[in-house]
Amino acid sequence: MKSVYIDVLFTVNVFIDFILILCTKKALCINTSFKKMLFASLLGGVQSLIALLPPLPFILNIPIDILCAAAIVFVTFGKSPPKNFVKRTAVFLSLSFSFCGIMLFLYNAFRPKGMEVYNDIVYFNISPVLLIILTLVCYYILKLVKILTKGGNSSDICKVEIKINEQVFFFSAKVDTGCTLTEPFSGNYVIVAERNIFDGFTPDETKTRVIPFESLGGNGIVKGFPPDETKIDGKEIGKNIYIGICDNVLKGDVKAIIPYELVKLTV
Repeated sequence: MKSVYIDVLFTVNVFIDFILILCTKKALCINTSFKKMLFASLLGGVQSLIALLPPLPFILNIPIDILCAAAIVFVTFGKSPPKNFVKRTAVFLSLSFSFCGIMLFLYNAFRPKGMEVYNDIVYFNISPVLLIILTLVCYYILKLVKILTKGGNSSDICKVEIKINEQVFFFSAKVDTGCTLTEPFSGNYVIVAERNIFDGFTPDETKTRVIPFESLGGNGIVKGFPPDETKIDGKEIGKNIYIGICDNVLKGDVKAIIPYELVKLTV
């Protein structure tokens, strides 16, 4: 083994893991805090110290990679149903393997000095500028693949970005042709979303509206508030909308319902 500097190994892998976590978050449109992402990245940096161990057999590397990925996903996104947890871990692992593949391709093509692989851990003893450039190249390649494949989502799932008081929330929303919910006074469309999407955010009571509904399995009311900015699949919606908050109604990673008529505005 060539010389490996622990500080370089740790710092580089924290940076790479943060990018991979960010890609996973955007791919699945899951809301989480920067603090959790940073802490999970630090965990990934600790995990990278496996590179300092004697060469491990291939049969051990795979389960270790899976366990480490699962730990990072759990720290980043928290507790979730087993099906969702497996899906998130699989996406993170897929992005990790894709990242390594792209890095190896760039290494073989351009031969940057100081790059090694130990126990499935990529080590870069290269300049920070070159590392940032290579990582950004990988990030945008993965982003391009996601765009070309439409993120693997079905046609009735869209990605919503909400901005409220400088806070930004990302989540997936199911397009529902039967959802015609509107705020009764303004007539603005309402996106119905689970409360935990907006963890840590409290709407301004002066802007909150009580919105009656008849299409969510019965009659009732939801409390809604207007966001400052709304984007659907990356396209900004000029029309004002409301976010209606519900509790434990929608299951899985898709925790919001969006009216079909509102999606048509982005076409």
